Amino acid sequence: MLRRSKDGAVRLEGLAGGQYSNTDELKAMARQLRRDIVQTIFTAGSGHPGGSLSELDILIALYFRVMRHNPANPQWPDRDRFILSKGHASPGLYAVLARAGYFPKEELATFRKLSSRLQGHAHPMTPGVEMNSGSLGMGLSFALGCALAARLDHKDYLVYVLLGDGECDEGQVWEAAMAAAHHKATNLIAFVDRNRIQNDRFTDEVMSLEPLAQKWRSFGWRVLETDGHDFDALLAAIDKARRRRTRPTVVIAHTVKGKGVSFMENNPAFHGRAPNRQEFEQAMKELA
Repeated sequence: MLRRSKDGAVRLEGLAGGQYSNTDELKAMARQLRRDIVQTIFTAGSGHPGGSLSELDILIALYFRVMRHNPANPQWPDRDRFILSKGHASPGLYAVLARAGYFPKEELATFRKLSSRLQGHAHPMTPGVEMNSGSLGMGLSFALGCALAARLDHKDYLVYVLLGDGECDEGQVWEAAMAAAHHKATNLIAFVDRNRIQNDRFTDEVMSLEPLAQKWRSFGWRVLETDGHDFDALLAAIDKARRRRTRPTVVIAHTVKGKGVSFMENNPAFHGRAPNRQEFEQAMKELA
């Protein structure tokens, strides 16, 4: 259901005319992709369900309503770039890429297996993945490099990068934020998945991030805040971020870790634990 031009590129218009202009369709897709995420992690017996579920609606909004990309040609030079800095939440990205047509959905069953293209951390061997991940904090620097490369190459693509809120403890995030403002990277749009949980504890217990919006502003960024699970609000924020770009923009998306599965929501235990059989069956029933 993606619009394709004669060159095969997916071209998704803005808020006025995308293929998925009805947010009810996006909600239905989100429910199915949450099932895919839970199934993927359960089959593998390992993975990070909490952050994959919290980030999903942001990815759906980008890939199916906003970004210019081409599943038939993942290296298309004019594509918008998406960088998953919180790379351990790869199941969310893989579910979206499979739905978009970058690889068959059946390949999700190979997650974390030897020789699979779908490893626990996102890697460029996967069609549609721009950056390999591992240590947190590197994605914003990489995204800034992509944004500056567009300027040098006289390209008009935009660069989107998703960070975890716990990831904002990393000093490299703020080095990149300072550099992006200095270089006036107006084609760079960052998202913070503000689910308030990192690893096995709440972010406030590890290191308080507030006032997070004020910190980004003090580094020279335009700051927007939105509900990361309300497609209307999320798309409005993204649309605003794409307009009147005079400096880099960060969208702080307030989300729920484990969104959609009652016993995973706001539960640090499911940051990096696969559901057992009973939990899997309950989750799939809730997402039916």
